[in-house]
Amino acid sequence: MLRMLQFPAPVRRGDRIGVTSPSAGVTGPAAARIDFCIRWLREAGFDVVVGELMDGTGITSGPAADRAAELTAMLCDPTIRCVIPPWGGETAIDMVDLLDWDALAVAEPTWLVGFSDLSTLLLPLTTRLGWATVHGDNLADTPYEQPEGLLSWLEVVAGTGPHRQRDSGLITDWWRFEEDPRATRWKTAGEGQWALHGSDSLHVTGRLIGGCVETVCNLAGTPYGDVAAFGRAHAEDGLIVYVEVAGHDAATICRNLHGLRLAGWFDHARAVLVGRTSAPDHPDLSQREAVLDALGRLEIPIVFDMEIGHVPPHLPLVNGALATLTIDGDLREIVQRLG
Repeated sequence: MLRMLQFPAPVRRGDRIGVTSPSAGVTGPAAARIDFCIRWLREAGFDVVVGELMDGTGITSGPAADRAAELTAMLCDPTIRCVIPPWGGETAIDMVDLLDWDALAVAEPTWLVGFSDLSTLLLPLTTRLGWATVHGDNLADTPYEQPEGLLSWLEVVAGTGPHRQRDSGLITDWWRFEEDPRATRWKTAGEGQWALHGSDSLHVTGRLIGGCVETVCNLAGTPYGDVAAFGRAHAEDGLIVYVEVAGHDAATICRNLHGLRLAGWFDHARAVLVGRTSAPDHPDLSQREAVLDALGRLEIPIVFDMEIGHVPPHLPLVNGALATLTIDGDLREIVQRLG
């Protein structure tokens, strides 16, 4: 059942942030990074509470039912304003139907922030409950300074906006945990720019929805990924659908995107945003060609190479936000309004 959009209360210094691992946990050199990130949040003025499910010795931090219970408890706790995972992982889909959706439906909305495998949870919280969620940095990335033009997720959830972000023009990379577990500045890797396909300029408004292709494609056709129904519910505003690729080859992504198209994901889309990726091409198909093969027939604008995925830096997007995207000459910006 679709519900009206709800935007959680702003997150301010002094508020409590919950840390739990709905997917992968923490172990080895990575633990030093997460310990640093927790200290960084505390030194920034936040009250951080860490859950019991943080173990990184397996593919997930614990049994699916336990992970679902801890995430539900944090999201329903009125003293916690925001929940963030250490990072993504592989199989958060095993707990989607184990969340206590009835309890969540009557709770005050709480921000859930993350990307990659966390898309598996961000998406249904928005499409099923109407809670706005943030596709942005995971905890491990949060201390990194944002380049000019981009906002941190902490800045985005601090108020209703309008939150204006521009093409940073940068391609960066993470420091390996063994190199510097306390890194706060991205490793510069090169330059890049948003690329508009389908028109010379663009000015479009719509409700944001989307996520990581490899994870959300598994929700299409289920009650937890009904973007077609979400689009119908917000037909007056229209949608801006965003997708990003973690690491699968172009042929696989092509199939995934065709599946999303057939499931109605783009029926109400006014534009599609595509994250920059370092995922491999197929010998006969590039990642960009995969997108065009699946979505080019829709004849709607597609913006490639945005900072919304597995190639940092990260431009946080709020599922459910009313966004206006403008590309005109040297102007490349997206403005989000939380309400």
